[in-house]
Amino acid sequence: MKTLTSKQRAALRGAANTLDPVFQVGKGEIGPAMIEAVSKCLAARELIKIKVLENSEYSAKEAAQILAEATGAQCVQVIGRKFVLFLQKDKDSDFTALLAAAR
Repeated sequence: MKTLTSKQRAALRGAANTLDPVFQVGKGEIGPAMIEAVSKCLAARELIKIKVLENSEYSAKEAAQILAEATGAQCVQVIGRKFVLFLQKDKDSDFTALLAAAR
């Protein structure tokens, strides 16, 4: 997957603005079950927001990096205790037009 340009990243940040977090990273480690669940969610939605709880052993940046590498996704942004991941579908992507316009 090619890296996102700053304009594409900005367009995805705008799209993610209204999203609610679909996962929470809590006390435990980021294990295979969570990675698989995030991967399936990315395959369905492409753009997801994840929240890191205060009792987590990970910072939002660390959790974003771990999950992005494990799922093949790209980290769009990290703000506070939340981060946004993006993994574009090969076919029928909802974000093709958005990314093309932001080139």
